[in-house]
Amino acid sequence: MKAVCLLSGGMDSSTLAFLAKHDGYDILALHFTYGQRTEEKERECAKRIARHLNALEFLDVDLAYLKKVGASSLTDQRMQVKPHNEAGEGIPETYVPFRNANLLSVATSFAEARAADAIYIGVQASDYSGYPDCRPEFIDAFQKVITLGTRPDSGIELKTPFVRLNKAEILKIGMELNAPYEDTWSCYSENEIACGICGSCHFRREAFRQIGIEDPIQYR
Repeated sequence: MKAVCLLSGGMDSSTLAFLAKHDGYDILALHFTYGQRTEEKERECAKRIARHLNALEFLDVDLAYLKKVGASSLTDQRMQVKPHNEAGEGIPETYVPFRNANLLSVATSFAEARAADAIYIGVQASDYSGYPDCRPEFIDAFQKVITLGTRPDSGIELKTPFVRLNKAEILKIGMELNAPYEDTWSCYSENEIACGICGSCHFRREAFRQIGIEDPIQYR
């Protein structure tokens, strides 16, 4: 069996790839750059995780047009990545408009071209409180798109095992699978030493704190 794994190099997607391997799939790693501030670090980490898993392939896709679209603090240098406690309510400014539909469209093409059985994407409960394209309803709808838009015998299954889990629960799974978190990166704004205060750093640190394990990456 083969599975396309969307691998950002972050904590969730890396755990997800280890889980897919544990489930018996050979990994087709799919990484995206889209003008995000930490794209160099994310790519480096994604490649390391792919090597850990002896991935069959590492496909690096440039979606630079999302930077041109803008309207996200991840890609628009005119916008500030705010500390977690200043981020406020509603849709976070780190939301990249309709990003997951873009990513999953490429993943579906890759999966169909390589006769893969599944696509793994690491959407999780903490995300869909703010990101509409992480909601279970969106995932269900995209599964229908895959079924309708690919060959009748493709049978590609969209897998989201973390969709109802929080970050601490995901981390526990990763620890059981010996995921190498020292080779992952979550910070939204820095490439060398994590800022420790953006929303992504906040939730990562909180997950490690909740399960009583020291995060192996450095923070300011």
